[in-house]
Amino acid sequence: MFAVSLKENLERFQSDFDGSIDFIVRRLRIDGIDAAFLSMEGMVNKQIAAQSILTPLMNAEYPKGSPQEKFDYLKNCVLSAVDQKEPADYSQALSLLMSGFALLLLDGCPEVLAIGIQGFSFRSIGDPQNESMQRGSREGFVEPLQINMTMLRRRMKTTKLKFEQFTAGKESGTMLCLCYLRDRVSPELLRAVRRQLKEAQLDAVLAAGYISPFLRGKGSLSLFSTVGLSERPDTVCGKIEEGRVAILIDGTPNVIVLPHLFLENFQSLDDYANRPFYAAFTRVLKLLAFFLAMYLPGFYVAASTFHPEMIPEPLLLKIAQSELNTPFSVMVEAIVIHIIYEIMREAGLRAPKSLGHAVSIVGALVIGDAAVNSGLIGAPTLMVIAVTAISSYLVPSLYEPVTLCRLVFILIGGTIGFWGLMTAMFLMTANLCSESSFGIPFGSPLSPFSLSSMRDAVLRFGWPKLGKRVEKIQDLPGSTLDP
Repeated sequence: MFAVSLKENLERFQSDFDGSIDFIVRRLRIDGIDAAFLSMEGMVNKQIAAQSILTPLMNAEYPKGSPQEKFDYLKNCVLSAVDQKEPADYSQALSLLMSGFALLLLDGCPEVLAIGIQGFSFRSIGDPQNESMQRGSREGFVEPLQINMTMLRRRMKTTKLKFEQFTAGKESGTMLCLCYLRDRVSPELLRAVRRQLKEAQLDAVLAAGYISPFLRGKGSLSLFSTVGLSERPDTVCGKIEEGRVAILIDGTPNVIVLPHLFLENFQSLDDYANRPFYAAFTRVLKLLAFFLAMYLPGFYVAASTFHPEMIPEPLLLKIAQSELNTPFSVMVEAIVIHIIYEIMREAGLRAPKSLGHAVSIVGALVIGDAAVNSGLIGAPTLMVIAVTAISSYLVPSLYEPVTLCRLVFILIGGTIGFWGLMTAMFLMTANLCSESSFGIPFGSPLSPFSLSSMRDAVLRFGWPKLGKRVEKIQDLPGSTLDP
């Protein structure tokens, strides 16, 4: 609760901020009563504060009465046109103040009025950085939570769309927003997500990656993430229409979507803008690229080292001739090229934009050509790694697990051969199929298999057939969620 004395309230605020230069206190005198207007530098719109708050406060004629009566009058009559909140306690008032609200305090009144005049700068709405599309919307999420909520509401004009607010981070006080359709979502899924969010006890939440580990389930050992991320409002709207839950985080353009399925990594909104046969072709192409990116180097190393009889003779002679003058084994070559490629990729990503492309081009042309011409690395091995690298970009959401698995498969292929590779593939597939995301099998609708759900999985049927049946996520085979 707040004190009746303005001096005590101000001393409490000033003690907490301890002389911080961005904490602004403006003392006022309203109809003979001392008052204070508190705000954070750069968090409020000064023009709105002057025109809609300070000027009306100073020029208004107040009825005679106690400070409490005058507080009620200015709240209901003088400032009735602006966004207002009345914090229940001191911690809530601090949270609102540091979220861009201004606080108005009156001497002799044990209440505080929070006024919404946020005016901080933020990035304008633009193309999503990691989910570009040919025919879809050009809008992507931005950092402010309120803007992202507006973009979802603008696309789904229904009263069934609901937002719930949470706070995460003891120090950061980050605002989270749970978004779902009331008539589509499973109540059991909602309870599970709320419970997991409340269990996320962190000092600060600055990105989606802080919250994601708490949503994957305890004891999860899968390399593949069971938490979906998206930067596109249209994609998120399509997901929550299927009964999923979206988590918006203030300060990041990445929205968490739950539950998340493995096959969704190979799907995009462009699939629904293109003809069904071409959408099916692109999905199959992405699946092929995924297998090439993960397994091709390992199989190449295993075949070259242990099973040369499986390679056609003309191709085997070319590989043998190329490897004849190199000092390293095929396995060592593949690992070295792979590591060099990852170094160049990281350099291109982290370097300034003016240098990023130059670093990538110089690394690819100069280092690759010099390594082959000097006889350190065989040309076939370099070509295999190049095909692998290009294939991995077709499924960017799986880049991290594919990269790690690729290195493991190269080591297994170079030390054990095909038998080791087949065993590793079996174990990884079993692990993937055993995972679940909030009661939904991660491999669904392939494992467990559902013929009716395959109309929009690897293949895609036309809209006339898809539109007749909108399937909820909890209706998938193997689901343990309530319908």
